[in-house]
Amino acid sequence: MTERNQPNSDPNFRRDTFWRMLPSGMRKRWWLFRLPDLIAFHWPVFKTRRGVLVIRMDGIGDMVLFRRSLDHYANAFGVDQAEITVLGCDSWASVAGELFAGYRVDAINEHAYAQRPVYRFFVNLRVRHRAPAVTVNDSYFRRALMADSLTWISRAQRTISAVPYISERTRSEFTYYMSQVCEAIDTGLYPTHETLRHFRFISSVAGHDTPPETPRLNWSKFTLQIDTGTDYIVLNPGSNEVGRRWPIAGYGNIAGEFLAQGLRVVVVGKAKEALPEEAFAAQKDDPDFIDLRGRTNLPQLLGLLKGAALVVSNDTGPAHVSIALSTPTVVIIGGGHFGCFVPYPVEITPANARFVYHVMECYHCFWRCHKRDDTRQSFPCVAAVTEDQVRTACSEVLASDTAPSAVQ
Repeated sequence: MTERNQPNSDPNFRRDTFWRMLPSGMRKRWWLFRLPDLIAFHWPVFKTRRGVLVIRMDGIGDMVLFRRSLDHYANAFGVDQAEITVLGCDSWASVAGELFAGYRVDAINEHAYAQRPVYRFFVNLRVRHRAPAVTVNDSYFRRALMADSLTWISRAQRTISAVPYISERTRSEFTYYMSQVCEAIDTGLYPTHETLRHFRFISSVAGHDTPPETPRLNWSKFTLQIDTGTDYIVLNPGSNEVGRRWPIAGYGNIAGEFLAQGLRVVVVGKAKEALPEEAFAAQKDDPDFIDLRGRTNLPQLLGLLKGAALVVSNDTGPAHVSIALSTPTVVIIGGGHFGCFVPYPVEITPANARFVYHVMECYHCFWRCHKRDDTRQSFPCVAAVTEDQVRTACSEVLASDTAPSAVQ
């Protein structure tokens, strides 16, 4: 077999050689990367191709939803676990050693790769020199100029990609890359939960059904920044997108109630996730209130989440991590792409996890909300979640003897 892939047979992606030489409809950034990408693509590599390269250019929450399906790859591809390399992101590289024990992990700065041509070129050479026999790209929501270009650059003898979510803006780029992979796997229509997609993907590769599994992470490091002793509740009131943050007043009231019950309250989040000055004003002088925003690295955060009696979080990466660590978790969610990441399907939802939401007719807006006047406000579907809903969900998971459900 030659090094170059044979184009897949999916009529939606089939294109002739001339179109692939001068594709129409590409963004300026694609053309900016065109020459260095082509140089890297044709860079000679004389190693024997072996192993499987798995492209994971996404955040920690997406990685958590994918992680358990990875353990079926060795059997599906007929390789040893040590021959599987996960090409992941710097944002979660600090925990990859334990979370991906037994696998190889190569982390890159995903933001630099998407923006800096020189950095991108040398990463591409690194990927070329890995010389994988198989490259896998199973994400549904992804960026063509990252995950798909890395798949293409690898020039593996066999490339397998999930059919992605395609908009009119991204159609040409995805068509360019998908027209050159060996196999395209359709994991289902929108909206389908990511975990189900991952297991459908590996089921297709393996040729037999692999039932979806509840997200789980193995984490043993407990470098806590607080004293052991009294149980503590973790609140995660931030998120990368301001609109997905439940109004901070609700978090403040919940914090006060937990403190009154004799529990400690630990607030986590990134320093850049600025919250209103009055946030937790009534609690900040309580000795059992611990504000660790901007003061935890990722390994420390995982330790805090695993040791907590309860985690209450917005829809963001740490919520998925908490659930996968088997910690009682309440997640406050909106409807931007409801069902794709949260809530989890019933069959994979742990008994100690709850997803709290308020259904609106505008669900599935992809967070392009037209119902708020200020982009610094919470999305209306998130703000509509009541404190009583959150209290009820917290009580249920703390009881730990109830069946999984969603509270709405």
